[in-house]
Amino acid sequence: MKHIHNGILRVLVTCSAIAAVSLSASAQTIAITGGKVYPVSSAPIENATVLIRDGKIVAVGSNVDIPAGAQRIDATGKWVTPGLINADTHIGVDEIGAVRDTRDDAARGKDNIAAAFRVWDGINSRSILIAPTRREGITNVVVIPGGNQLVSGQAAMLTLLDGMPTDMIMRSPIAMVAEVGDVGSAGVGARGELLMRLRELIEDTRAFMKNRAAYERAETRDYAASRLDLEAMIPVVEGRLPLIIEADKSTDIDAALRFAKENNLKIMIGSGAEAWMVASELAAANVPVLTGAMNNIPGSFSTLGSIQENAAKLRSAGVKVILIGNSGADDESFNVRNIKQGAGNAVAYGMTWDDALRAVTLTPAEVFGVADRIGSLQPGRDANVVVWSGDPFEFSTVPEHVLVRGKEYTEPDRQQMLTDRYKSLPNTWGTPIHK
Repeated sequence: MKHIHNGILRVLVTCSAIAAVSLSASAQTIAITGGKVYPVSSAPIENATVLIRDGKIVAVGSNVDIPAGAQRIDATGKWVTPGLINADTHIGVDEIGAVRDTRDDAARGKDNIAAAFRVWDGINSRSILIAPTRREGITNVVVIPGGNQLVSGQAAMLTLLDGMPTDMIMRSPIAMVAEVGDVGSAGVGARGELLMRLRELIEDTRAFMKNRAAYERAETRDYAASRLDLEAMIPVVEGRLPLIIEADKSTDIDAALRFAKENNLKIMIGSGAEAWMVASELAAANVPVLTGAMNNIPGSFSTLGSIQENAAKLRSAGVKVILIGNSGADDESFNVRNIKQGAGNAVAYGMTWDDALRAVTLTPAEVFGVADRIGSLQPGRDANVVVWSGDPFEFSTVPEHVLVRGKEYTEPDRQQMLTDRYKSLPNTWGTPIHK
């Protein structure tokens, strides 16, 4: 009995020690001090402190009391912003674009409709592309389905932290993704037919909602989509889930606006190369645009009106702009990290600096319904914080500290290890390439 008692005592002591360690780790307090802080939700603050406890921001300002024992990060002379958000990615579901076995971003669907496809179900949380993306100051991404089908599926907001997919998923779904500009990919012969099929899907979803019992008894007409796809479309039809409509051509965007108004849908425009041509209509309809500023080279007849001033013109007209990467080569998952260069380009082509910062932080958080968690530096928000060596939109600026929910990520990723390795390789004269 004595041995049993001693064994129980040792277990209790061990459990208490583990609990104490866990409590200490979860209650860690971090103070980022002396930097120029850009909360985004309010004016910048010089020589300010961001106080973090238990993975959350608890105070931001120039007169913040720092508790004894808090870990300090000296940001004197640095710029401090929320972690950036790239709102149009395939990270975690598309590792190598040319290798089919590494792509899980596109569903086959039925008759080019895959509304029930939840792209986050295939997330690879161990993707080697996550660490270099995070190292460039991106702490959150929207992962969207690919395939350019009539309806490609549902998107999710992720936090780029270590763990399983369940740990990374912040909110799902956050949007449904559809197509009105690519007739071939959507499996139809003309733009009018594409919109006709979308109308049919909306009408069939409404009919399914009213006659679900009859559907289960096989007493309804045939519908344009499967039961699961119709179920997935219900939040869209009810206006609870936004529909991202991928469109570049100004006339396609105009058609999408009319389609949304006719069906009382909440939409966003994705890509939107020629959105500047219908900026006033988009602003009047309060329709956000997810667009890039990396190039103005037309990739198709639908993008002949591409200009790098697109984002600036949209914002000047009052449109909510979310800056993303461009299509083509820039759409590859390894380019997700380039969002800060895209924002810098937008500023170079007329967008205000403040609008550009907002377009990669608070605006996507607001549009996708997670502004109570991310997108700004305010008490109660997740401690996704980046300390930059200078202006984050300048090419030579680098993130010096990246915190995700209060944890600083410092481990080298594969890309950094390769860079360091080849910097030290000798050249043909036997001396290092870089000293």
